[in-house]
Amino acid sequence: MPENLLIPSVDLRIGSLEEYNRRQKEKAALHHRKAKPRPCITISREYGCEGYPVAERLCELMKQRSGDEWVLIDKAVLEEVARHHNISEGILHTLGESNQILNEVLATFSPRWQSDHEYFKLLCRHVVALAEQGNVIISELGGSIITRHFDHSCHFRIYGSSAFKTASLASRLQLEPDQAEKLMHRQQKARDNFTRNFLNQNDHDPALYDLLFNNDRSAADGIARTIADFVCARHEEKS
Repeated sequence: MPENLLIPSVDLRIGSLEEYNRRQKEKAALHHRKAKPRPCITISREYGCEGYPVAERLCELMKQRSGDEWVLIDKAVLEEVARHHNISEGILHTLGESNQILNEVLATFSPRWQSDHEYFKLLCRHVVALAEQGNVIISELGGSIITRHFDHSCHFRIYGSSAFKTASLASRLQLEPDQAEKLMHRQQKARDNFTRNFLNQNDHDPALYDLLFNNDRSAADGIARTIADFVCARHEEKS
């Protein structure tokens, strides 16, 4: 899959997730009262926009500003988590207080996707559990839809012109422009079909997001800094 070339090794991110879980357990042991929810951030993008560099930079910024551990989650990480029972159970143990939220999420699933229902249900359970813990950045996975019930979640989307997305894919994947354009349209169609047919939503709907970013005019670092400013300010208001 060409997109695999755009994202760093899953092993490195699994290591970060293990460390994140270890620290959450340590904090839970030290605090008898339930801590105030920490931010959960979701990032959605049109295919070809540079979402992963934004998410990676944002994770660094949030660690610096909060002085706490943050973790970046995407589909590849959760698929690997499903193969590691100890990590999976460490995440899912938080679901005791979120069953109603999980049920509301699963109720949105379309019956037309019964063959994939159990598979995506497992991914949703992990997303909901991580969102509840907070200090997490969820890239793709319908994150803005799945976590919309959490007051401490903030949602962002990156879009761009066809010319920008084609040029970006051609550069990053070493493709001819016509190949990159075909890939961009094919992958975007698959994404749109998924959110429409599985989650009964249109993730192009601006009402799902707190802020939208035009990738033609905003580079990854600038987008990440703007998101960090927005999330930190909002979290302070709620504190």
